[in-house]
Amino acid sequence: MQEDNMGTRGVGPFDNDTAADFSYTLDEAAADARAGIIHDTLTRVIGTAGYLEAPESEEAVAAAALIAAQCPEGDPTDPVYGPEEPLPDLTSLRDLALQALDRVMTEPSELMDLWDESDGGPWRGHIRNLRNVLTPQPPGEQFSLI
Repeated sequence: MQEDNMGTRGVGPFDNDTAADFSYTLDEAAADARAGIIHDTLTRVIGTAGYLEAPESEEAVAAAALIAAQCPEGDPTDPVYGPEEPLPDLTSLRDLALQALDRVMTEPSELMDLWDESDGGPWRGHIRNLRNVLTPQPPGEQFSLI
């Protein structure tokens, strides 16, 4: 998907206007409300049984990326379009983030359909990477490669 009227600049979780607006919403919220906003964003997507609109999916992917950023092996949050204000510990929301990503990748999903209309492989790769970071590893499998 190339830059178009939808405000998408790339395949990353914050490479769209909706995610940037979501970050702004988090920055403007009281510090003690930020985790609740992320929680509600994820549960709203999980609870969508019918057609899942792209903006809700984009917010959920951004929320999942914020949680993944706090996990081992997680990528830092986008320095330009991610939230500027500190976030509380969100790692307890990992399971919700995984469920939300699963819903985004399940029909009927507008965001998935939009990416399928273009070269969605790199976007799907980003979703897979988020899932891998968010999936807790069993204690015996957490080896260091150094």
